[in-house]
Amino acid sequence: MSKRDIQIIDVRPLRGPNIWTYRPALEALVDIGELEDFPSNMLPGFYERLSAWLPGLAEHRCSYGEPGGFLRRVEEGTWPAHILEHVTLELQNLAGQRTGFGKARSTSKRGVYKVVVRSRQEEVTRACLYAGRDLIMAAINDEPFDVAAKAIELTDVAESLCLGPSTACIVDAATERRIPSIRLTAGNLVQLGYGAKQRRVWTAETDQTCAIAESIASDKDLTKSMLSACGVPVPDGRVVASVEDAWEAALDVGLPVVVKPTDANHGRGVSLDLSSREDVEAAFHLAARHGSEVLVECFIAGDEHRLLVVGGRVVAAARGEVARITGDGKTNVFDLVERQINSDPRRGLTEDFPLNKLMIDNDTAIKLELQRQGLTAESVPAEGRQVLIQRNGNVSLDVTDKVHPAVAAAVSLAARIVGLDIAGVDLVAQDISRPLEEQRGAIVEVNAGPGLLMHLRPAEGEPRAVGRPIVDHLFPEDNNGRIPIVGVTGSDDTTRVARLIAWLLYIDGRHAGVACRDGLYFDQRQVERGDCANWHAGQRLLINRTMQAAVFETPAAAILGEGLPYDRCNVGVVTSLRHTEDVARFDILDDEKMAGVLRTQVDVVLDEGVAVLNADDAGVAAMADLSDGEVIFYGLDENSDVMTAHFGRNGRAVVLRDGAIVLRTGSQVQRLTARPIAPPSATLAAVAAAWALGLAPDLMSTGIGSFESSFDANKNAGVMNKRARR
Repeated sequence: MSKRDIQIIDVRPLRGPNIWTYRPALEALVDIGELEDFPSNMLPGFYERLSAWLPGLAEHRCSYGEPGGFLRRVEEGTWPAHILEHVTLELQNLAGQRTGFGKARSTSKRGVYKVVVRSRQEEVTRACLYAGRDLIMAAINDEPFDVAAKAIELTDVAESLCLGPSTACIVDAATERRIPSIRLTAGNLVQLGYGAKQRRVWTAETDQTCAIAESIASDKDLTKSMLSACGVPVPDGRVVASVEDAWEAALDVGLPVVVKPTDANHGRGVSLDLSSREDVEAAFHLAARHGSEVLVECFIAGDEHRLLVVGGRVVAAARGEVARITGDGKTNVFDLVERQINSDPRRGLTEDFPLNKLMIDNDTAIKLELQRQGLTAESVPAEGRQVLIQRNGNVSLDVTDKVHPAVAAAVSLAARIVGLDIAGVDLVAQDISRPLEEQRGAIVEVNAGPGLLMHLRPAEGEPRAVGRPIVDHLFPEDNNGRIPIVGVTGSDDTTRVARLIAWLLYIDGRHAGVACRDGLYFDQRQVERGDCANWHAGQRLLINRTMQAAVFETPAAAILGEGLPYDRCNVGVVTSLRHTEDVARFDILDDEKMAGVLRTQVDVVLDEGVAVLNADDAGVAAMADLSDGEVIFYGLDENSDVMTAHFGRNGRAVVLRDGAIVLRTGSQVQRLTARPIAPPSATLAAVAAAWALGLAPDLMSTGIGSFESSFDANKNAGVMNKRARR
């Protein structure tokens, strides 16, 4: 390999907690070849080019623990694998994927490194990794590299693959409350919580959002009649069938009027403040193209507002502003819109911008608005003339703190009448700080699945963290969305331990599943054969809404190759520490490195959880200090130094005494009636896990006694099913 080359040999997504971090990461095996002999301080001009191309690297702290630390390392001399780590992180930041965790570690082969970076979206991180390699090589070889163009390209990739900002804010709020999440599709459908405790969100819709309520909200005339019947102020109006009927309705309710579709959204097909027959007829045709029926109602003077209601409470409010241009006597309307409106950096074509760009050529409503003023897109307004371009669609000015309590009460009532748990309520009022009745204000629409961006990134005013009230609505304070999870790892007996724990949970009356090397089981029913001690099978357990508890066997190779299938566990079991050949391909070549892998199971134990550790294995027993929760030891030697010290601290342990299983807390003991099944240490581990989960001793005894017959029955059922398929 040339010294002017960096080869990415392999890229491995670690989708769950792993040996590097609690979060998903991307691990790359990188060969820097002869560059091992050329650290950065031996590459002429490299520091200058790299720091100029990526000025954000100045914020990277690296081992010095302060801004500028990484660039100091580059100046003093560091290796390309380390540089690739930081460049990949910075490219992710430029793509809008803010993250700061990374590692670069040498392997047993000279010039070959493991480069690990936190990954919020696998394909985005992969693209940043390869782009980072190309950027570094360009800097080494003094070749051009268009960083700005690459950043735009990576941002486009991120925007196409990552969660939208509305869904992301909900997931972020759940993460702050330590509620786990699983993205169920490539879109915005996300599961919050695990198993039977899970909830689902799709942008601002939840699994509590009623389909009937959504249908009511989509029918503006039906919504209005229901609100009116309950005393909520709404504008007068009715559905019309033709242009003639539209004009008659306009005269009935009184000019000026609003013409809009009954079932469109986002302001499409809506025309405001119409006073002439010609305008009403044109607006009718526009509305008919955007909805199934057309509604004519009286025009309410004032500003458009959007109030977000979550669980019956107003949590945010935004006000709209009219879009206008000012003529200069030289420039046509189209160009004035581009200069005076669309040049605003708050406007864009994606949902990341609080305001939309105005597309005159494609917006019939804008054309009609101009026509009413005797103009077209090509007209040149006189100097100083104010031209109205758009009346609605610009709701982005935060007014949450100004909402009058009476207005909030009316809006919350409107959401309850329609039946929506989360609603965007549109109202028109001159002053949101006064009751609607005082100013002839009215609620004009109730929307399901409201957009959240106007509240998250208002064009003016304070951003509102609307994800948190949505999460709090779904998960009251005493609910973290978690079911009991037991993780089992080690070098011996892990399958048997996992199966026995799942059996004890099952006879305790819980719907429990287990993913292990024997297969995937739901309530002791085998749904998949073969080795299911992996991330994908584990995810199937977690998304199953019937599961009240779950047990996962995760061998060292699975931790190294995929990461754990869950974020944290209530009980983490480590059976033994012994290097095995199946992890050699990960460059784990001795017991010391093996300990670094298996400790992952202890690292993810919750603060209120329990680590179950084999006291007879010195390497496993030493992991006790790593647990954030309690430690329950198990072992055959009740009088070992580890056990003696543990009992001296009034700790809990499961031991074997005179052939019987004993639950011991300090000096207090309780003997189980059941005898351990072979191997005895596996039984002790399972009993310790069951004890950690609060199962009764009598139930444990019954479960141990019946496990072998159940185990054999399941195996025979598997053989019979296999023969039947043949």
